[in-house]
Amino acid sequence: MEVDHSTLNRWVIKCAPPLEKEFRARKCPVGRSWRMDETYVKVRGVWKYLYRAVDKSGATVDFLLTAKRDHRAALRFLRKAFGQHGVPTKITIDKSGANTAAIESYNRRRWGGCEAPGIF
Repeated sequence: MEVDHSTLNRWVIKCAPPLEKEFRARKCPVGRSWRMDETYVKVRGVWKYLYRAVDKSGATVDFLLTAKRDHRAALRFLRKAFGQHGVPTKITIDKSGANTAAIESYNRRRWGGCEAPGIF
């Protein structure tokens, strides 16, 4: 049996979202202390940024592949992870300016600019 690549692509487009939803529903809960970083990866010969977070035991919280390493991409990643797992009590990051800015921005919006403990 031969299957054309365009048929396979249609199957992926149709089946991937329900599969992802089911996988996320069955995923084990993660801890409340996260380590977040980003790294370069080469995808089809083009360098991309991979944002990722793991909990204290090493379980993957979430990941996001983006073309840019900036405040908006880091904030988008945080919101995605928070939407799936809730806001952690602590996030440990490297000295990335994008991650720092995203966390500070999230804390400002969450606490309305007042001096309240955030996640950073």
